[in-house]
Amino acid sequence: MELGVALNPSESGGVSGRLVELARLAEERGLALVVVDSSGAADRAQNKSDTKLGREGDSSDAHLRTAVMDPWTAVAWLAGKTGRISLGVHLQDVVGSSPSDASVPYRSVVAKAAESLEALAPGRIITDSAAWVNAPHDASAEELAALAEGGRPVVVPVDSASEVERLAALSEAGSVASRRQRPLAARSRRRPGIEYDSVPQSLVDDAVEPGDPGYRGVASNYLRGGAPGLVLRPKTAQEVADALSFARRHTHLPLGIRSAGHGVSGRSTNKGGIVVDVGRMNAITVLDATERLVRIGPGATWKQVSAALHPHGWALGSGDYGGVGVGGLATAGGIGLLGRAHGLTIDHLRAVEMVLADGRHIRASAEEHPELFWAVRGAGANFGVGTAFEFQVDEVGQVGYAQLGLFTTDIAQALTDFGKIVSQAPRDTTVFLITGRPRQGNWNIQLLGIVDNPDPDIIVERLTPFAQIGTLTQQQVVVTPYAGVMGSAADVGPEGHSGFGDPVSRSAFLPELTSEFARDAADLLRTGPVYFFELRAMGGAIAEVPADATAFPHRTSAFQVTAMGGNHDNLNKVWDPLRHHFDGLYLSFETDPRPERLHDAFPPQVLNRLREVKRRYDPDNLFRDNFNIDPHPDLSATSADAREK
Repeated sequence: MELGVALNPSESGGVSGRLVELARLAEERGLALVVVDSSGAADRAQNKSDTKLGREGDSSDAHLRTAVMDPWTAVAWLAGKTGRISLGVHLQDVVGSSPSDASVPYRSVVAKAAESLEALAPGRIITDSAAWVNAPHDASAEELAALAEGGRPVVVPVDSASEVERLAALSEAGSVASRRQRPLAARSRRRPGIEYDSVPQSLVDDAVEPGDPGYRGVASNYLRGGAPGLVLRPKTAQEVADALSFARRHTHLPLGIRSAGHGVSGRSTNKGGIVVDVGRMNAITVLDATERLVRIGPGATWKQVSAALHPHGWALGSGDYGGVGVGGLATAGGIGLLGRAHGLTIDHLRAVEMVLADGRHIRASAEEHPELFWAVRGAGANFGVGTAFEFQVDEVGQVGYAQLGLFTTDIAQALTDFGKIVSQAPRDTTVFLITGRPRQGNWNIQLLGIVDNPDPDIIVERLTPFAQIGTLTQQQVVVTPYAGVMGSAADVGPEGHSGFGDPVSRSAFLPELTSEFARDAADLLRTGPVYFFELRAMGGAIAEVPADATAFPHRTSAFQVTAMGGNHDNLNKVWDPLRHHFDGLYLSFETDPRPERLHDAFPPQVLNRLREVKRRYDPDNLFRDNFNIDPHPDLSATSADAREK
């Protein structure tokens, strides 16, 4: 039986007197909750308001201001004067009706007050009286026990230390075992459908629930807001297996797998579901210096990887930002700034250690589980959780790294010129183009590029044609190790990510950048829904790998195209007319969740082969929340999708 106390500031000497003494005593004696009696505060506020009205006439705003502030002041004060006990105040009592009611003035202020109080006392504040049961002041032990049978704490009004002591003697909350469990405020925020009390023992200490102080830091990812019901943070392969065992008991909920949380499309967070965060599995080890073979944990970032490889004179091509985690990129593709010179990230993968849906820990390579190894390189999110990746890295010395800013009044011509220059560039040169909406008829263009050569003259020679696609407004070209390129990324601190909303992005592979595509892309940019547009140059070493060597089939494309906007429907209206230019899509930058996108990402023979692998290694479809390859698809629905296309 958990018991709490209700304190009325107007009857306890105010927030600076007996109220604090009684709250501290309740905490010291192990009670579960202190509730500020909002109705009493409201009564007092009403009396003050009546007096003021008698002096100054009608002033409803003054009444609201007094009624709203007193409970918050009391709870905030108690939060500062106590250390861990949960504190309750009912928002409906504070504002006089539901805070979401449109008729309530300043409801956004009330919501912000609740958010601020949570930031000041994380995991301790309860704002819904449904989390507890009220009992009369003189309730007997038997009556309290009966009220507690529903599983909620029972709150009793008190006004003296002896009354607090009586409740402490009756409450099991005074035991050591009870004190070790999460505070009531944290438990009150648990999401329905999750067996929180059956989290595997190996994961309990590091698990994060919605009411925990560290929840904000793990709820969202880089671009996407989230509100998962539980985040599990394994540190070993066995703990990953334990996490998946727990997830198998919760298949009614979303399941996200997270390495560093930077993916545009990846569901590394969700709402109300489970997230398995392998970010702490970030070790980087040289296995064989002669063969340049390294073993990397999924939670390492490419910034960390490049820094670890640099002393050896090595590099491993990744994307264009060092803050991205290894796990997502190493299973999707990895179209990066070393791509034309050294290929995709997955082209360097020699083995992967995985925990499968059934908890087995295996190693997949060309010799062991070869079909799974094929599938992981391009569609890995569907088959298991990678716990370590073995890469054969490249010898890479100093490179030329360029950041160029340009503007143009003719974006179609600039895109056409860019396409021609890329097609003629040596394979040691990889350049990405970024632009967006025009401003007063001008387009700003940013070029990011690497020339895999330490000679300044060669670097300038390679880059000069690109600098002529518009009027050059900014240039920064440096000779640096690859670690210097990746090292500019910001580290994710203990506060975690702070993404919000849902990114809206479309992705495609472009076989050739024709003048017709450039014209249509210019029209897309003029319409307004697209605020970010990127062309990533491919070709070179990427195209030299056979299309069937991995589950990444689009080897001969010249570019990967990404467009981002703020609304799915608006983006579809301007993106769909360009589809006839494309041949496939890159799932890492795609947020359209419709099943037919799989047919764009994987040609029929590739998708059929992936389904066979899925049936063997994840027949019950545990890994289903990131562009799911259903092992048992509805063939009639698939046929209908194909006819619509």
